[in-house]
Amino acid sequence: MRQVYLAVLLGFVALTNALPSHPGDGRSTKDAKVLILGGGVAGVIAARTLHEQGIDDFLIVEARDELGGRMQNYEIGAPGEQYTVELGPNWIQGTQTGDGPANPILTLARKHNVKNQYNDLDGSITTYDYNGFKNYSDLLDTSVDQFDQTIAVAGERVKSQQVDLNLQSAYGIIGAPPKNLYEAACQYYQVDWVREYAQSPDQNSWIASAWNTNFTYDTDMGGFSDTNNLCIDPRGFKTIIQAEAAEFLRPSQVSLNSTVTSIEYSSNGATVMLADGRSLSSDYVLCTFSLGVLQYGDVAFDPALPAWKVEAIQSMVMATYTKIFMQFTEKFWFDTQMAIYADKQRGRYPIWQSLDHVDFLPGSGLVFVTVTGDFSLRIEGMEDLDVQNEVMEVLRAMYPNTTVPDPVAFHFKRWNADPLFRGSYSNWPASFVPGHSKNLRATVNQRLWFAGEATSLKYYGFLHGAYYEGLHAGEEIAKCIAGGGCAGLQHLDDVVNASPYPFTSITP
Repeated sequence: MRQVYLAVLLGFVALTNALPSHPGDGRSTKDAKVLILGGGVAGVIAARTLHEQGIDDFLIVEARDELGGRMQNYEIGAPGEQYTVELGPNWIQGTQTGDGPANPILTLARKHNVKNQYNDLDGSITTYDYNGFKNYSDLLDTSVDQFDQTIAVAGERVKSQQVDLNLQSAYGIIGAPPKNLYEAACQYYQVDWVREYAQSPDQNSWIASAWNTNFTYDTDMGGFSDTNNLCIDPRGFKTIIQAEAAEFLRPSQVSLNSTVTSIEYSSNGATVMLADGRSLSSDYVLCTFSLGVLQYGDVAFDPALPAWKVEAIQSMVMATYTKIFMQFTEKFWFDTQMAIYADKQRGRYPIWQSLDHVDFLPGSGLVFVTVTGDFSLRIEGMEDLDVQNEVMEVLRAMYPNTTVPDPVAFHFKRWNADPLFRGSYSNWPASFVPGHSKNLRATVNQRLWFAGEATSLKYYGFLHGAYYEGLHAGEEIAKCIAGGGCAGLQHLDDVVNASPYPFTSITP
């Protein structure tokens, strides 16, 4: 029965695009009490929270033809050999330790039977350079220790209220800057990839990277666990949020294929204009747009957002993380789950993962390579065939004594170029301070609210960050409605260097 309702909810686009009607039931005379702009994790969890608080007068406005936001999958493969791969979020990061607190994304996966598998990112790795196999796995262990040391020193800096620096400075201060291409590749694995900052150390806040890591992975600091599970469900990772939505959403509470172009707001409410010419009015608006969309100005605000909000939006960074999938008729590559390629150019096709592995999709012929940051932006400007040729050049360098064929299938998504996202997820640079985070989350004119992974102080860049921010926004908006109005989340008029960090140490 649940599957049938899910199909009704997500399949009948014509129905869900209809404007909601309001019979004489005491509901708002506007189109909805709350308009939730964006149907990703934050938006759906905010809607669920309102529902649990007895508030069902809301409408989710989603630009795509399904819920899920950046949780998008793709069917890749030759006819008869197709498999589901995840273009966006792929891992449950920080799962659960014993009977301790579970990551809410893991809880949803368990609830909806979404298949996921432990991904060994520490012990199942083969290492290469441009001449083929080369064992530098000992440097991987060293890089883990060095990253942990930067976190420990960051904690001491917070206690004494020392200024933030970037991670590149941190490595220099502890005496561990990469001295060759192998050390650089291992550092990339730890910073840009494993912790998924998707940017080089010189672009990452030292202190924020420390608490972001601890709050997710370190149980001593309030985190969930140091393990990551890879989603391999043929329905797609998005199932966790779509199936959750199907339990409480009515078709009239979601409008798909509805792109927001502008928002007019005041202390009395808001009007949202859509690309198809429709307008929607509400008492409250919750924006769960990607940080990249806000930075790019894809949505116009009238009046213009205040200076403190604009500064907060423009001070954070939208990182780009790109997975490039290939399918071959036969497997010829490493038997480990992971591989690292050390190139003379840092970030050139460095991280490889085999999906044709006994723990994932055996017999699939699938392998993928990840690039991030500036290299992601570079390949987005190239033709697919040119990117494929470069990838194959690297793969053939890794296997100089093997006749490596061209793939039978090849695919990657251009996240930065997608106008609905403008990147993969947020990242915190050294110039972005806690006051900016407070202002990114803060309410404008009591009626205009913001939520998403980017507004999370502890969990920015993570799916569970989006979850908790949607939960928090839903709770706060529900309080406002119950109380007949409220001031909302407060802001700082000016963010100054002397503003203290919110934690006396890197602890919850």
